[in-house]
Amino acid sequence: MRKSVIMTGVLLFSGLCSLFGNGSNERINHKDGIALRGYDPVAYFTEGAPVKGDPGISYSWQGVSWQFSSEEHKDLFVANAEKYAPAYGGYCAWAMADGNLADADPQYWYIHDGTLYLNYNKRINEKWLKDIPDFIEKADDQWPDVKDTLEPVE
Repeated sequence: MRKSVIMTGVLLFSGLCSLFGNGSNERINHKDGIALRGYDPVAYFTEGAPVKGDPGISYSWQGVSWQFSSEEHKDLFVANAEKYAPAYGGYCAWAMADGNLADADPQYWYIHDGTLYLNYNKRINEKWLKDIPDFIEKADDQWPDVKDTLEPVE
């Protein structure tokens, strides 16, 4: 009986952690703890361009620091980070379609159906643009398994 009570508690705690998150379950592409090489994730949506963030205007989410070009952008991100954070943890979306991890350059991006996707370089981004829905479908299938191979960001 005691063993089942303990297992029930472990399962309940595990479920709550999944539901509410603790910032270390997502795997975010970062360099030295900074997401998007310091670019402002909200600017892609509001400015239609990659804009460097200000290190003095930052917010820690999913274990890494996100930088913003304005307090307004930071507030938008804090209110709905999932809306502005790039798909696949900020790794190259085109590579993810093949189940591979590759760094992404914030200069090569595309917003499709309200989601930000980043790619490795100009040549890869041009390939991505030729069949976005198919690449997204493939990458969406691959991401859960690939994400599980990454070390959590603490």
